[in-house]
Amino acid sequence: MASYAYLPLERVVFGLPAAEAAAEEAARIGAGRVFIVASKTLSRKTAVVREIAGTLGARYAGLFDECVAHTPWPSVVAAAQAVRMAKPDLILTIGGGTPIDTVKILQICLAHGVTRPEELDALHAALRPDGSRFIPEIRPSPVRQVVVPTTLSGAEFSNLGGGTDPRTRLKHSFTGADIGARSVILDPAVTLHTPGWLWLSTGVRGIDHAVEALCSVDAHPYCDGLALHALRLFAEGLPRTKSDPADLASRLLCQQASWLAASTIARVNYGASHGIGHALGAAADVPHGHTSCVMLPHVLRFNEPATREKQRRIAEALGRPEAAAADAIADLIAALGLPATLRAVGVKREQLAAIAEASMKNLWVRTNPRPLRSSADVMKLLEAAW
Repeated sequence: MASYAYLPLERVVFGLPAAEAAAEEAARIGAGRVFIVASKTLSRKTAVVREIAGTLGARYAGLFDECVAHTPWPSVVAAAQAVRMAKPDLILTIGGGTPIDTVKILQICLAHGVTRPEELDALHAALRPDGSRFIPEIRPSPVRQVVVPTTLSGAEFSNLGGGTDPRTRLKHSFTGADIGARSVILDPAVTLHTPGWLWLSTGVRGIDHAVEALCSVDAHPYCDGLALHALRLFAEGLPRTKSDPADLASRLLCQQASWLAASTIARVNYGASHGIGHALGAAADVPHGHTSCVMLPHVLRFNEPATREKQRRIAEALGRPEAAAADAIADLIAALGLPATLRAVGVKREQLAAIAEASMKNLWVRTNPRPLRSSADVMKLLEAAW
C-alpha cells in the first residue's frame, strides 16, 4: 500500500456555476477571508477570476496569479508570502495542476515557517540510498483550499503535490494530511477558456492515472473500479470535446472521469509513465499531459509481460477489446491530435541520459510493475519514445 496519508474530500460540487458554488462553499465553511490563487492567463485574460471575486464580495481577501509551470520552489515561497500577508482563512484555487500544487506546497511552507526555497529540502518525500522511502512528518496546515479546476490533471483530488528544485531540475513530491482540497467545484463552462491541447492532453494524463492504478504493484478492487469507469468515461468524453469543444455535457463527463481516476492517487503506487514524466517535466519543461501522451504507450508495452490481464481490461474499458492496450491508447492519442514522440515535445537527444538518471531518483519509477533496475533500462524506454 502506498505510504502517503490521504484525506477524503468533504464534497464535490457540480451543477452550479463556479462563482455561485464558490460563494456557497465559503459560506458553508464559515470563511471570512478568501484568498484566490489562480493561473495568470485565467486571471488576466478572462473574466472568470474577477466574477468569482465579485461573488465572494466582502469575503474576497486578495489574489496571487504568478504561479509558474512545474511549480519551482521560489514561486511557491513567493505565493506563501502573499498568503501570509493577506491572512486568509480559506484559499480558493482556480486553474490547473500548477496553481493547485503551488497551494499544496505553500500550505506546507506556512505550517513549517518556510521563507526560503532551500528550506523545502527537508520537507519532501525522497528515496534513501538503500531504496527505501523517506516521508517527512508534516504539521497541520493553518489554511485549507477549495479548488475550481480548469484542466483534467486531477491534482485537485489528492494531497500529493509536485514541486521542482531549480538547483537540480528535479521534481519532488510533497504530501501532508490536509493539503488536499476541502471541496472541489466542477464547472465545465469555466474550462472553455482552457486551450484545446491542454484540455485534451491532461485528459490523457487522467487516463495515465487510471492505467497505472490498474497496473499498480499494490492494486486493489476499490481503485480498480474507479480506474475502469474513468477509462470508459474518458473514451466517451474526450473525442466528443475534441470534435465539439463547446459540448459542456461531455466536458463534465471528462471532469467526472478525472475525479474517478485521480482518486487513486496516493492510494496505490504508480509506475514509470508517471515517474519518467516527472523527470521530463523538470528537466525539459514538458507539460505533464504531454509526458503521458509520449511515455504511456511505451511503458505499457514494456510492462505487458507483468500486467497482461490488467492490460486486457484496459483495452476493454476503452472500447477496443481486440487491441493491445498500448495500441488502443496510442490510437486515441493520435485521434486527439496530440504528440506521440519526445522529439515532438521538444526533447533533445542529448538530454536523454540526464533524464534517465533523474528518473531513477523518482519514487514511482522504483515501483514500476516490471522492474527498472538502472538508468540504462530507462534509457531504452526514452530511446523508443524519442
